[in-house]
Amino acid sequence: MTSMEKITYRPARDELAYTFGGRMPVAHLRSGDVLKVFTEDCFGGLVRGPADLPSQVCRMPYLNPVSGPFFIEDAEPGDTLAIHLASITPARDWGVSSTFPHFGALTSTSHTATLQPPLEERVWVYGIDRQTGIVRFQATETDHSVDLPLEPMIGTIGVAPGGMEARSTIVPDVHGGNLDTPQLRAGTTLYLGVRVHGAMLALGDGHGRQGDGEACGVGVEIATSTTLTIEVIKGVPTVWPRLETDTAIMSIGCARPLEDAYRIAHHDLVGWVESLTGLDTLDAYQLVSQAGRAPIGNVCDPNYTILAAVDKALLPAPEAAYGGVHSRLRSFAARLGGGVAR
Repeated sequence: MTSMEKITYRPARDELAYTFGGRMPVAHLRSGDVLKVFTEDCFGGLVRGPADLPSQVCRMPYLNPVSGPFFIEDAEPGDTLAIHLASITPARDWGVSSTFPHFGALTSTSHTATLQPPLEERVWVYGIDRQTGIVRFQATETDHSVDLPLEPMIGTIGVAPGGMEARSTIVPDVHGGNLDTPQLRAGTTLYLGVRVHGAMLALGDGHGRQGDGEACGVGVEIATSTTLTIEVIKGVPTVWPRLETDTAIMSIGCARPLEDAYRIAHHDLVGWVESLTGLDTLDAYQLVSQAGRAPIGNVCDPNYTILAAVDKALLPAPEAAYGGVHSRLRSFAARLGGGVAR
């Protein structure tokens, strides 16, 4: 790594971005730099209570804002950008969730049109206790409440797509975007293929927690203070987003229908296992088939997201992924005192 610089960025409301691509950079970063960035929730902070129905206080397409983009020095198409999430801290003591008409897994949508009334639009407010690590669910029609573990994550993170495209921040695809997987938490390293000069990294859409699949289409939406560090891996392409933790490697597929996202993720993971271990393709396929996991990210966005994951301990003497960048960035983040790494 080059010499490290610490950069703090807090966007003004009119500096938030709603696309990946098509934006000028807000700052420049280099390999080894540490970025502390404020991110807004998916509603831009406009939904604060039960009366703030998103359809009334928000305006399409200004949903799911991200902070950035950040120009990454020396990042060129064909490289891979490693982003290590050192810490993700809720910026407020509350979060919100909602149901939407014609959005979510259990309602009529524009893609699955049925002759039935749309779901009622409703807002839930979650109290967040950062000291005890609790998110409190409170039912709206009864007095039932329950404390859930606070598990902060970044829902949307990506780089600019290639081909001079600009993609809505609501869309997940090869560039990253609205991946909505709880695995994007502190201690995880995300690998994204660089598709334009400077990569143009941006992130936002924090969740205090989210169940696998994000069934209603909305997590516990929060603003965050997120600290990350980066490294450019020269000359190594990454086709689909990948994740690495201390114990596992994961490939991400984004598509509709869901089985195509499943195929993409597992095709990539089998190839990754093969390249790291020297296993025959069918042996790698068999091992992933019997030992792998497939946590769903979301089943509501324009593309669906699914992960294929396998524990490193089950692989035969695996080579360190991407030359050991996860361990290197993880150790660096630990020296910074960075967060609830897992």
